[in-house]
Amino acid sequence: MKKISIAIDGPASSGKSTVAKILAKKYGFIYCDTGAMYRALTYAALRFDVDFEDDAGLVALLAEQPISFKAAETGQRVFIGDLEVTTEIRQPDVTNAVSIVAKQPLVRQEMVRLQQKIGEAGGVVMDGRDIGTQVLPNAEVKIFLVASVTERAERRYKENQEKGITTDFETLKKEIERRDYLDSTREVSPLVQAKDAVLLDTTGMTIESVVAAIENIVNTKENTSK
Repeated sequence: MKKISIAIDGPASSGKSTVAKILAKKYGFIYCDTGAMYRALTYAALRFDVDFEDDAGLVALLAEQPISFKAAETGQRVFIGDLEVTTEIRQPDVTNAVSIVAKQPLVRQEMVRLQQKIGEAGGVVMDGRDIGTQVLPNAEVKIFLVASVTERAERRYKENQEKGITTDFETLKKEIERRDYLDSTREVSPLVQAKDAVLLDTTGMTIESVVAAIENIVNTKENTSK
């Protein structure tokens, strides 16, 4: 198919990354997990003792410890500098701090620049919270995924169990609600649905049915643009 850009936004644990990976593989597109980029910087801040609200310090750290991805059969591997942090960036200490790091203006400015460079040639599936509004505002297909807090907490709980991360379900619900609030009320690039994005509520849907729904949206867009 034509090398279009697909932007997938939505709150924590709405299924963005899982769906984006599948779509990228189906279409032979590049997959860019912007959430992993912010998580990697948050982990670096923890490791190198940089304050989560030290905007300039975080940008300097990003230059010193560049974030990179490597494809593997087991999935995408994430690095800061030469250090692999694929597992570490999913730990609770990173999850609970990433929204603070992500709201810093200079951090977002630099991240958007890096993400736009990745997506400038098209043929990309990118997921995050401001892809359709800020990073790829001209993306041909924009999706905004949502799901109930309870379902999203259940998904995260299951993922954590599979990864050997011990978390309490009720605590997860509160953490997700807190992230929703922080992401949607931050001053810079808040989590909002782009005006031309298609809203898709994934509550009760399987991953396969979500992928199929987005493929239908992509096909419709392709047909109407011919």
